[in-house]
Amino acid sequence: MGTSLTEIAQTLKDAKHKTRAKDASESDVKVQLIYAFNGTGKTRLSREFKSLLTTKLDGDTELELSEVVGKNYLYYNAFTEDLFYWDNDLENDTEPKLKIHPNNFTNWILERQGQDRNIISNFQHYTDEKLTPHFNKEYSIEDNNGNNVTVGAFTEITFSYERGNDEISDNIKISKGEESIFVWCVFNSLLEEVIDVLNVAEPSDRETDQFNQLEYVFIDDPVSSLDENRLIELAVNLAKLIKTSQSELKFIITTHNPLFYNVLHNEFK
Repeated sequence: MGTSLTEIAQTLKDAKHKTRAKDASESDVKVQLIYAFNGTGKTRLSREFKSLLTTKLDGDTELELSEVVGKNYLYYNAFTEDLFYWDNDLENDTEPKLKIHPNNFTNWILERQGQDRNIISNFQHYTDEKLTPHFNKEYSIEDNNGNNVTVGAFTEITFSYERGNDEISDNIKISKGEESIFVWCVFNSLLEEVIDVLNVAEPSDRETDQFNQLEYVFIDDPVSSLDENRLIELAVNLAKLIKTSQSELKFIITTHNPLFYNVLHNEFK
């Protein structure tokens, strides 16, 4: 009889390192890597893991009730990408926009933390330096019933090519792979912020208390549509970022990509 996803999730949560010394002791495992084929339940495992954590703590935080952030977890998986969707209004001949479902995660990282420039820079690094995301400012629009509707800032993204000499192309719809990279860059900006905040040892000295109860970061199959060189670079950069974490934060990373797994495995040896 096979092991259930719930049992695997519990094993990940309870994982301990054992020393070989005579006075053997145990310590939490900082990073756990899992390699598995597509369709074997990696995303479902991340949901099972989340369910073990959501009942542990009571009380709300500003970022709570997001598909990405809870009081004691932060995770990236297919549901993170589902926060973003395309508005293809061909009937009214409007230009394509990548829209964001209302959520506390992107509101906090974009509006409160002002990470838009960092996200744009990282996205261009992994794709094309001329392919530029543009976050919207707040504006009003008339709906089909003639009512004025306010569209909040940082809820829509358009993409264009900067061709030099201040020439900008019409807005374009980027590929699914580029979209995945963009979403990862948004998440990565949050992860950088989280690690930086928690590296301040004294909680009262931290710039925010939003992450004080955070225990786990679960990353399920981050960008895998990159070419091999960029994929290796992303894996190395992720490992470097995790190594800067000086807090008790623990990381679980799952992937179906053997190259991504091997690079991370070598980085964490």
